[in-house]
Amino acid sequence: MGSRPRVLTLLYHEVVDDPTESGFQTPGALPYKHQTHDFLQNLDVIVRSGTRVGTVDDIDFNSGGRYVMLTFDDGGKSAMRVAGYLEERGWRGHFFITTNMIDSPRFVSADDLRDLRRRGHVVGSHSHTHPPVFRCLSEAEMLREWQTSCQTLSAILHEPITTASIPGGDMSHMTVATAARAGIRCLFTSEMTLRPWKYAGLTCFGRVYPKRDTSLQVIDDYVHFRGLLKPFLIRRCKQTVKTLLGPLYYRRQYRPR
Repeated sequence: MGSRPRVLTLLYHEVVDDPTESGFQTPGALPYKHQTHDFLQNLDVIVRSGTRVGTVDDIDFNSGGRYVMLTFDDGGKSAMRVAGYLEERGWRGHFFITTNMIDSPRFVSADDLRDLRRRGHVVGSHSHTHPPVFRCLSEAEMLREWQTSCQTLSAILHEPITTASIPGGDMSHMTVATAARAGIRCLFTSEMTLRPWKYAGLTCFGRVYPKRDTSLQVIDDYVHFRGLLKPFLIRRCKQTVKTLLGPLYYRRQYRPR
């Protein structure tokens, strides 16, 4: 068996010039809403890197190759515009949907999801209600979030839902185990790693999440598979702060406007 592949997965949310037009409207969501021009520049950097861009279906886990994948969380309605930008470059992306927001203002509709899937994009779960602190749910609550979301998407797309991403990025062993019990086989996390790993019968992927003010040089470093130490350390510090502040942190970050 060959060496494991290295996979850079970039996590985006909204691509929209007016942040109020798409996605969640909370203070914590705003830094991840990219202006269209800036996002297209990100894509240009990826093109220039020459790294192949694909989906989970394209990865050869028996090779030591390098891959880039693009994921978009929440299910804001800007997904439809984003899909077009990817298709212009011959790429397909992963769109992870908060299913209780389907057909609501600022979010995709059921028809949108069928269209995305028809065009070759991966559509997966981002939980049903996007709990602010997913890892703090009980086992039963976690399982219900995954199952309800997967069942909702399956009813729309008429196929099993086997991919998902963790809302908020905070995970535990139970988060992964309940996802596996819901039928998920590929789970996207917010861990800073290029090496997919196996747990509870599914494959987990780390992700790097550019913010709207992330420089093109940093994006270039990422797509050349370097420069991950600093964001890794920042994430570890943030996780410590979240643990120390507990509910106070999340009330501030996820308070609706």
